[in-house]
Amino acid sequence: MIEIKDVTKKFKDQTVLDGVTLTCPTGEITGIIGHNGSGKSVLFKCICGLLYADSGEIRVDGQEMKRGGKMIQDAGVIIENPSFLENETGFKNLDYLYCIAHKRDKEQVRQVLKKVGLDPELKKKVKNYSLGMKQRLAIAQAIMEDPHILILDEPMNGLDSHGVDDMRAVFMQEKQKNKTILIASHNKDDIDLLCDHVYQMENGKLQKIR
Repeated sequence: MIEIKDVTKKFKDQTVLDGVTLTCPTGEITGIIGHNGSGKSVLFKCICGLLYADSGEIRVDGQEMKRGGKMIQDAGVIIENPSFLENETGFKNLDYLYCIAHKRDKEQVRQVLKKVGLDPELKKKVKNYSLGMKQRLAIAQAIMEDPHILILDEPMNGLDSHGVDDMRAVFMQEKQKNKTILIASHNKDDIDLLCDHVYQMENGKLQKIR
């Protein structure tokens, strides 16, 4: 579970998060809709421990995300533009990360790539991938180690209608594994179709709409 209570974050004189309170239950998908610049990405970074709130409290599975603490554990994350080894294949990118986690199951890497609609045998370098292919690879990277938590900022970015349908199915499959899933999007259709709880963020304020 993700629990956020009265969180505020400022950059100089600009208030980016203004008293945000949110609970994301396990086994459900929580969605946040909002325009670019509304504060969604900053909130996600605070949840992950990449930024720290100026006030308020963020707890992930009981662990408080605070300055000097650890970053989020057992989580698959997409925030802004994911980084890849551009001169390697998609398979190599995932395989390297899998090895860093002391795992060696190449078949698992292949299966994850297939799950998101990428060919594990494709020899094309990531620098030559389309935006949609890179987004599929980012989703594969997020779900690869079967984390308990998924935090996905604009996960449909760059996908065509077929790709959107594919990834919606993937996220619903992940939900069935009793995961905590938080998704942000500017596309209301994605949020309405996928999410059990829906919030809107505007000017750093969060309001529940469903």
